[in-house]
Formats: sequence, structure tokens, C-alpha cells
Amino acid sequence: MKQKVLLVLLGFLLLSPGISYTIRTFAQDSLPPDTTPIVTDDTYEQPALVYVLEVEGAIGIVTEDRISEAIDLAVENNAELIVVEMDTPGGFMQATQGITKLILNSPVPVCTYVAPSGSRAGSAGVFITYASHFAAMAPSTNIGAAHPVTGQGQEVDSVMNQKVTNDAVAQVKAAAQRHGRNVEWAEKAVRQSVSITDVEALEMNVIDFRARSLNDLLEQIDGQEALMADDTRKVMRLEDYTIKVLEKSFKDKVLGILSSPDVAFILFSLGGLGIVLELYNPGSIFPGVVGAICLILAFYSFNTLPINYAGVALILLAIVLFVAEIKIASAGLLTIGGLVSLFLGGLMLIDSVNPALQVSKTALITIVVLVGLVVAVVARLVIKAQQNKPFSGDSSLVGRQTSIKKPGFVYLEGALWRIDDTEQLEPGTKVEVIGVDGLTLKVRKLEA
Repeated sequence: MKQKVLLVLLGFLLLSPGISYTIRTFAQDSLPPDTTPIVTDDTYEQPALVYVLEVEGAIGIVTEDRISEAIDLAVENNAELIVVEMDTPGGFMQATQGITKLILNSPVPVCTYVAPSGSRAGSAGVFITYASHFAAMAPSTNIGAAHPVTGQGQEVDSVMNQKVTNDAVAQVKAAAQRHGRNVEWAEKAVRQSVSITDVEALEMNVIDFRARSLNDLLEQIDGQEALMADDTRKVMRLEDYTIKVLEKSFKDKVLGILSSPDVAFILFSLGGLGIVLELYNPGSIFPGVVGAICLILAFYSFNTLPINYAGVALILLAIVLFVAEIKIASAGLLTIGGLVSLFLGGLMLIDSVNPALQVSKTALITIVVLVGLVVAVVARLVIKAQQNKPFSGDSSLVGRQTSIKKPGFVYLEGALWRIDDTEQLEPGTKVEVIGVDGLTLKVRKLEA
């Protein structure tokens, strides 16, 4: 009996782990499922990325390229907004049209911000401001004066110029209607060149915001809707943002310098001057190489500017007259004509009446005076060289006087020369060299 009890206890101990496992499994299957939520990082949002592009000076092809690159970069990095901080007196129509087209079709909202205080959005700046999804101005800024004029500064009275004005009005009115801004003032800015301050612009619904700083501007834009190119509206989320300023690259800086009207005129003038110096002294190489480089850079500048080709023709005429002065003795008349042509060419070079977009008077007068002095010095050296007697070669012996050393020979320039002595001149007779025939001198007897 005791043995049976021991066997039962031993079996129970051996089977107890399995029984325990079965009981635990049954208990777990009987419990309700765990409804505790699992916390993940999917709800975390990155700060909104805001690109800031600073535009200062005349609007040209370089500005268009920078804005195009900024839009591409913003799309690539999923930016929330592009802010164009602008201070411009105006710009060239072709580049302005390209910029407005880029902004109107941008997948990322663009805000034009006339800043800092004291800045302006003149002429081309009006078109860019109206095309932007948001428009803002800092205190003590102004906007306006978008009236198109001819390159000679004439009033818009011809049929062609009237067409240009009407086209500009249609562009700015279309942008104003799309973004719900003041259409009447936009037309006045183009037709009558009116300008207003930042306070007036906000009251007249020309701009959307008046902001003291960039942070103030972003706080005001937060929660606003931007009308996109596909007619959808994007709600701006700028509760938390990161600002990234797009600095000018080295290439942009160089191209910006080359696109200056002053630099274009200086390069073209120096290029012509280098060619003139090379023609004066062929084989000197340096003036010709420098002149060729300046001309190539000048032609690039012309490609980025609205050039009046009458001005280019006058500058080319000036170069031709300078070259002719070296070849032809004109007592300085050709040089004077070249300087007048160069001055008039500089005045007419840029097809714009806006002084900020033309060749400055300082650069114009400085280059004309410098070129005039150089050409005058070169012409003087040429004339002096032509007047001097030859000092080497056979021709240098003509006109020299000496005496017969011995019958049929004279001593001249440290050498004994045979002479064409048909008169059988006596030793000691004074003679003058009148020609050279190989190694024989032709002489004539001088009277005592």
C-alpha cells in the first residue's frame, strides 16, 4: 500500500510541469485582449522649411536664374514657403516676364517682401509683387512707377509703344485679379507711374501684410491660404519653421557683375583699346589677348542686357577711327571723332530711360578720357617714329657725309665701303651718300 502511494506521488511530481503549463495557457486564453495603444513617432512633424532669397539692384537674367533655382530647390526639399526680400529700382522687361511666369506657376508659395526699411519695389518690382502668392512690405518702403518708356525716354505715343503699355497693364491686372489685389492701382502704376508708401499699400489692398521683420511676416502668413497654379488652395503651416537663406554663389556674383551696364561698357571699350594697341605694335601679344577677353565678356554682358545696337555701332565706329588715327596723319581729327562717337555710344548703349539701368555718367566720362589719352599718346609715338630717320639698315646710310679714304673707297660707320666712283675723285674729297647698291655706295661730290 505504501508503495502504491509513493508511486502516485512520484507520478504527480513528474506530471506537474505539464499541468502547470496547461493551466497557464488556459488562463491566458481566457483573458480579454490587451487594448493599451502602442506609442510611435508617426505623429511627430518636422519644422516647416522657409527659403529666403535676397534680391537687390536691377532685375535681370541673373535674378531670373536665381529665382528659378530657388523654386527647384524648394520643390526638391518640400519647403513650405519662399520669401523674396526685394529692393529694386526696376529691371528689364524680358527678365521680369520670365520671373512672373516662374512665380505664378511655382508649386511652392512665394512671398515678395519689400525690405528692409528704405527699400523700394519700382517698375519690375511691381509686377513681381503682384504675381506673388503673398505680398508684404516693411515700414518706410515704397512701391510703384511701373510705366514703360522707350529706350530714348520718349513718351508712349506711337502705336508700337502703346501696344507695349497695354500688354504690361494686362499682365499686372491679371495677376492682381488672381490674388484679389487692387486692380485699379495696378493699372495706374503702369500708365501713370504712381507710387505709394507701405502704409498706403496696405490700406489700398496692394499688399497683404505690413511686417516689421521676417519673423513677424511668417507669423502673419501662418494659417493663410495661398492660391496655387492648379486653382487649389494651400493652407500655410508656419507654427514652427526653419529659415534658410539662399546666398549668392560665386557664379551668380560674377555674372551679376558682368550684367552691370557700367561693366559692359567698360569691357567693350577696353577690348577695343586692346585691339588698337596690338595694331600699333604687332606681336606685343598682351594687349591683344586682354582686348579679346574683354570683348568676349562684353558680348556676354550684351546678351543679358537690353542693348540698343545703335550704341554698339557708334562704339565700333570709335574703334575704327582710333585705328585710322594711327595709320593716317589727321592732326587729331580722327581721335576727336572717335571720342565723340564713344561718348554717344555709351549714352545710347542700354535701351532704358531709367538712370539705374543705364551706363553711369561717371563711368562714361572716365572711360572716354582714359581712351582719349591712350590713343593720343600712341598716335604721338607713331608720328614721332615716322619723322625720325632710320638708324639701321642700308637706308640709314643715305644722306651721310664723309670723305674719300683712298681712290674708290670711303670710310663710313666703322667700315670701308666701295663707291661707284665714275669721276675718279681724289682722296680727301668730301662726298654724300645718295644710294646703296648691294655693298657699293653711290655718292656725289660736295662743293667745297
